[in-house]
Amino acid sequence: MKRLRILALGLAAILLLTTLLVAGCGGKKDSGSQGQTAPSGQTDQNKDTGKKQLKVALLLPGPVNDNGWNATAYEGLKKAEKELGVKTAYRESVSQSDQADALRAYATQGYDVIIGHGFEFGDSIKKIAKDFPNVKFIVTSTDISQAPNVASLQVLNVQAGFFGGALAAMVTKTGKIGYVGGMDIPPIKNALLGFKAGAKLVNPKVQVMTAMTGSFDDVAKAKETARTFIEQGADVVLGNADQAGLGVVQAAQEKGVMDIGYDHDMSNVAPDTVVATTPQSYPIAIDYIIKEIINGKFEAKYYPIGAKEGATGIIWNPKWESKLPAGVKDKMTQLINDVKSGKIDVEKLANAEK
Repeated sequence: MKRLRILALGLAAILLLTTLLVAGCGGKKDSGSQGQTAPSGQTDQNKDTGKKQLKVALLLPGPVNDNGWNATAYEGLKKAEKELGVKTAYRESVSQSDQADALRAYATQGYDVIIGHGFEFGDSIKKIAKDFPNVKFIVTSTDISQAPNVASLQVLNVQAGFFGGALAAMVTKTGKIGYVGGMDIPPIKNALLGFKAGAKLVNPKVQVMTAMTGSFDDVAKAKETARTFIEQGADVVLGNADQAGLGVVQAAQEKGVMDIGYDHDMSNVAPDTVVATTPQSYPIAIDYIIKEIINGKFEAKYYPIGAKEGATGIIWNPKWESKLPAGVKDKMTQLINDVKSGKIDVEKLANAEK
């Protein structure tokens, strides 16, 4: 009997241990299953809200490392990815002939917003957008629109040019300044008109030398043009030619004259000669338009962004601040505030230069 009792107790203990082991294994299986399915279920989900993640694609006409036009848009895309939680993709150096295929590819892949960075994307976007009415298409540096899904987003290049021209006129010692543009298209011409207007407002007697190289990637040609202006007495130059604008910076650096950067902060490129940069901040502009989309306020219209929103103005080179003529920073601050308030009508002044 005693032996039978011991055997029964042993069997009971084995049964209890088996039950506990099965329960333990079952618990691990459920946890592991949840851990594996959650990531795949959240591929297009916003991690914070659980809502569908907005997908934004950016097409660029040049390389992202141009320290100018393309760099500022790429910076804006990465800012949106980090701060707004959107999923992003981009393609750089998209030629005119490849625009339609690139736009269609992103639309087919399910991107909600496609941005063509530059005036030159306008015609292709208006055409492709008709086939994808649920995709929002945005063209920068223009004022076009097309219902129901094409809008334009422009950091006011006329203002950026205006501030650059005003600063050039304030710091020049020879009374001669130069503007080197790239392609002869409205955004570059508008900035030139603004440059002239800003310079003349500060000093009506200043001599403004201007030229268009006809290229956004010919660094050598932009450099040679700037060098010609410098040899003719210009001691301040500004390049508005995307990647080619680096040639203007190089010319100023080699000749030891002042340069004003354009689009993207150029202080790091030539800290000894770049006095300041007059930006077109697409990080601010892209942030603005994506928030409008997220909040359901998007319209097929023209969105102008300028000094009032902080997208244009002056970015000072820290190495140059102590070298500036007395009062220059204060004068520029006042000028920017007058544009923000509407006291100075940049468009009106620029139109007078046509």
